[in-house]
Amino acid sequence: MKPDSANETIVSSNYLTAFNQYLREKRVCPLLLQGDALTVLQDLRADSIDCVVTSPPYWGKREYHNGGIGLEADHREYIRNVTLICKEVKRVLKPTGSFWLNIGDSYTDKRLVGIPWRVALTLMDTQQWIMRNSVIWNKVKSGMDSTKNRLGNVHELFFHFVKQATGYFYNMNAIRSKPRDAKIVNGAVVTATGVSGVRYKRQIELSTSLSDSERDEAFQALNTMLEKVAAGKVSDFRMILRSQQRATHSDSKHVSGRAKELHNKGFYFLQYHPNGSKPTDVWDIIPEDTQGRTAHFSPYPVDLCRIPILATCPSDGIVLDPFCGTGTTLLAARNFARKSVGIDVSRQYLWQSWERCADLL
Repeated sequence: MKPDSANETIVSSNYLTAFNQYLREKRVCPLLLQGDALTVLQDLRADSIDCVVTSPPYWGKREYHNGGIGLEADHREYIRNVTLICKEVKRVLKPTGSFWLNIGDSYTDKRLVGIPWRVALTLMDTQQWIMRNSVIWNKVKSGMDSTKNRLGNVHELFFHFVKQATGYFYNMNAIRSKPRDAKIVNGAVVTATGVSGVRYKRQIELSTSLSDSERDEAFQALNTMLEKVAAGKVSDFRMILRSQQRATHSDSKHVSGRAKELHNKGFYFLQYHPNGSKPTDVWDIIPEDTQGRTAHFSPYPVDLCRIPILATCPSDGIVLDPFCGTGTTLLAARNFARKSVGIDVSRQYLWQSWERCADLL
């Protein structure tokens, strides 16, 4: 049921009671907690959150409603405040959970401060967070930039942290791109990228680097691989043959297992996953469009939350954003049928968060 007012869903005290009640409910509409992020987080249970996705206010960029982080006089104080909150994030995050941190950089006295990496290194060095990825968010288009002595800024960093090196939840298949299907041409199977095996067979036949036994084994292995493609067990592949193609990563058999395999056997395969390729660590995502809106919306877009939520939050899990602002993370969680909790010092922003998510009810 859609509430009569956002006031019924914004909690400004007794956070733990409201949180425990929310966990017992089946609804996926977000729980909105008004207050300072550090104070609210300290009131929540340890090991209770599956996934944290957030973008703290940028330092020195704008004046945020009701003040808060980002207005510090010195960048070191900003970093200290952010990392204090990250310490509480780690406490409330489950051992199997993930923490995704999008953080922007700033200039001061004509110097790029390097805030994202200063924060990230502090988290790893002092709080023992484990970084799994440093993602480049390519915003595709830049804002107005009148500077004449430096390049325009079109990227931000998005870090993926975990509490433990193994055993954290990660659903790779949920974020793979759909592979193109193989097809049959003149009775022969051809992969989506045009690999039929004909070229590889010719290279095997003409190879002077393969022994007779290696040549027979290579033919047999190639036919087996083509059968796997036809059966849908492999979506695509590349065959690396001794003296025909270079080994992946390194030619040194002391450094690369692939190079060792090529040296010992004469060939190996690079197989494409049947469920499609996994995303890379560069994401081309246009920022939130704010044209025609009277309310503040961060450039942090809903699409930026898709991979973190689908990959690292179970379907019955809960997403947290300790700087939820106008609710982008919460809206993304709601779109993917996940429960979520948003924290913000501004009641006005929480009201806007509720309005955005309530439109889906």
